Amino acid sequence: MSTDDNETDCSIALSEVYLYLDLECSEDRRQLIQKHLDECTGCMREFGIEQDVKALVNRCCGDERAPSELRERLRFKLDQLEVQTETREHQP
Repeated sequence: MSTDDNETDCSIALSEVYLYLDLECSEDRRQLIQKHLDECTGCMREFGIEQDVKALVNRCCGDERAPSELRERLRFKLDQLEVQTETREHQP
């Protein structure tokens, strides 16, 4: 593999590290990212830092919930965005 291919693989793997950590990608994608991390010490080091930061944030803020008023306002705004998007999709 050339250096350019390795750099591309690294940038892709690191750009998807949070999807990997949060289990938000397909199993096939997880396996590809895990294989890359197993083979690339630079990415594994970077991944370890990201994993530590995520664990720290979860430990410090994991039990907190947003106030119900904030959650309701966000739901309302998201509903408005969905309506606007649907309306724009149907316009000529």
